[in-house]
Amino acid sequence: MAPVAWAPVGTVAVGVAVLLLSLAGRYGYHRDELYFRLLGQHLEWGYLDQPPLTPLLGRMAIAVFGDTVWAIRVPPALLVALAAVLLALVARELGGGVSAQVLAAFGATTCYMLASGHTLFTNAPDLVIWILVSLFALRALLHGRPGYWLAVGATVGAGLYNKYLVIILLVSLAAGILLVGPRRVLVSRWLWAGAAVAAVVSAPNLVYQAVNGWPQIEMASAISHHEPGKERALLLPMQLVLLVGPALAPVWIAGIAGLLRRRQWRPVRAFAVAYPLLCLLVLALPGHYYYPTGLLYVLYAAGCVPVGAWLAARPQRRILVGAAVAVNVGISIVLTMPILPITAIVGTPIPQINQVIDDQIGWPGYVRQIAEVYGSLPSQERAAAVIITDNYGEAGAVDRYGARYHLPQVYSGHNELYYLHRPPPSATVAVLVVPGGSGVVLAEAFERCEVAGELRNDTGIESGEDGVALYVCRQPQQPWSQLWPRFRHH
Repeated sequence: MAPVAWAPVGTVAVGVAVLLLSLAGRYGYHRDELYFRLLGQHLEWGYLDQPPLTPLLGRMAIAVFGDTVWAIRVPPALLVALAAVLLALVARELGGGVSAQVLAAFGATTCYMLASGHTLFTNAPDLVIWILVSLFALRALLHGRPGYWLAVGATVGAGLYNKYLVIILLVSLAAGILLVGPRRVLVSRWLWAGAAVAAVVSAPNLVYQAVNGWPQIEMASAISHHEPGKERALLLPMQLVLLVGPALAPVWIAGIAGLLRRRQWRPVRAFAVAYPLLCLLVLALPGHYYYPTGLLYVLYAAGCVPVGAWLAARPQRRILVGAAVAVNVGISIVLTMPILPITAIVGTPIPQINQVIDDQIGWPGYVRQIAEVYGSLPSQERAAAVIITDNYGEAGAVDRYGARYHLPQVYSGHNELYYLHRPPPSATVAVLVVPGGSGVVLAEAFERCEVAGELRNDTGIESGEDGVALYVCRQPQQPWSQLWPRFRHH
């Protein structure tokens, strides 16, 4: 193998981190970040809708850098910078020199990577886990170093604290090995020892799931309801075209072709077979269309090797590839990063292409509007009032900004928040954030309710919170211990 091109690869990784961190404080919290911030205050081995790693990362970042939107985005920015280095190492593992390694590192500047590095989602840790698992598996398969199956197991075990998606990567790779070899690996004691390591490392989280009736299965069903199979089938091609970038599509196509055709890559051609199997698996099971993207980046890194050789044959070709990378980087930054002010993207296709933007807009204003309703209550009612929101984004926003207006404890029946708190028996007045069709029949839950306003977003960008009604309800019909289950939803 060629030496690791630490200087140019490190330069790309540092550049990615600087870009992400310099823009991390713009726009505002995403609704998921507000949720993770809230969960981070109540750390557990697992939650109804996810494992504990991402809330833990958010809490650690806040403890180190302060309770700001910039701080909570430090971990994903650093993880995507790490992904740039790991992609370069994948290319090197397959024989890539400096050009291949640098081109692979630029995979971290594509749309999906930058979007994952800008916000505290589970995506950035998951990308690192998938690439790292693939890197160790490549070392075990390609170079006959079976001890790396233990590293695969340890990485999988750690990854299960972030998402359970890495399991479908393993299933797809195992199916690929079964189809195209080397099949003897499947009975290797090293591979099964790695499986045992994964089980031991992930045991606390798996025990939590078992004790609580495997709530992730319930959440997977909810995801399928929100994004049905037909919609995922239509969106999956976008993953290939947009998330990595159309200008770089020839690279991952070259990766698939190389894995299938190159004699020296024969021990790892299962990676090329695993990708279409993974796409089919995502379509068959509850899940989002972008779930296979981590493996696509591994194929991209593999494609950088033949592309690097193609560049070496005629150095002038670097101008063409450099231009393609530059165009891809520019488009990715404009579409996924808050480089433009909000007023400049109103009326453009950018908010529709990057739907993450919608959920970053307006939270402080929504809390102010909730506070106006709460503040309009007579003083004796305010003392007995609680705030109940429909979803975790609203609850997280009230928790983050409510202290400005001396708001009381916020409650929500959404996902894990249902289990964290429920209103106390003394609560006789509730300020509720209730969208249409919420499923909570207020007339049956309280003696009387009245509309007190609605949430408004004045940025000009459509948001799921716009027009949501604010109610003031008095005198619960039942004790909260009996009433609260009506508020539970996914």
